[in-house]
Amino acid sequence: MTEDDGVDEELLSIGAFAARARLSAKALRLYDRLGLLVPAQVDPATGYRYYAAGQVEHARLVALLRQLDMPLARIAEVLDAGDGGVAADRLAAYWAGVETRVAGQRALAEYLRGRLSGRSSEMHGKFAVEMVDVPEQVVITEKRHTLAPELPAWIGASLGRLAAAAEKCGGVTGVPFVAYHAEVSMESDGPAEACVPVADEAAARAWAEQRGRAWETTVRVEPARRLAYTRISKAQVAHPQILAAFEAVEEWIAAEGLSQAGPCREVYFADWDAAGAEDPVCDVAFPVK
Repeated sequence: MTEDDGVDEELLSIGAFAARARLSAKALRLYDRLGLLVPAQVDPATGYRYYAAGQVEHARLVALLRQLDMPLARIAEVLDAGDGGVAADRLAAYWAGVETRVAGQRALAEYLRGRLSGRSSEMHGKFAVEMVDVPEQVVITEKRHTLAPELPAWIGASLGRLAAAAEKCGGVTGVPFVAYHAEVSMESDGPAEACVPVADEAAARAWAEQRGRAWETTVRVEPARRLAYTRISKAQVAHPQILAAFEAVEEWIAAEGLSQAGPCREVYFADWDAAGAEDPVCDVAFPVK
């Protein structure tokens, strides 16, 4: 008797079920091992798998989600949601991430085409560079050595911690930013410094002394700066495509006969979670003199 031989009429052999669900038997065995699609019955003597006809819709859903290139672990999260609304929300969150990644890759491909064809200056010209004066600020900060792949997660976490701390320091009084004291890339680990402007310097120093040590939190006075900056979208923030924005501002500074006067920075002025891939969220800036 093979796995495709006849069995109880309420059940389907793996071959028959695979044909009806439009999946291969190999895929069904994999989904069984991962707990995504468990057979209704397994013959204890032969190990043959049998599926209920009612599992076909579930199997087809798995197959459709795989066509979105959704990782199996994420498929499990969607299917485990139970409630249709929650499952749909999890799918929407996954697809939003895909669109953000694709938009970033599109921007990177455009930049690389320009660089490979010798049109870097033309590409840099697509970034509008402006100047702004920023007054002296008291900032509560976290500094960390980190490589580029870990940078986005650290920025989100550190700015979140600092924003919470700011509530005990008179409140946030300016736009959060991340300053780079050395290059952060796949090979270089900075350090980077997350900064949130606060109102009460004394309260900030007290908080940092009492509770900030775990995160290497410090308080300092950021001097007044004149910044040359360009505004970029959420998709463009991803590394390495953000490098095009930094290079564009550097090129503009040199063309204007100015010089850099401090660490470059990313100024995050928008609600990151609410922003779409093409929405402006960040200023790439250099202090100048």
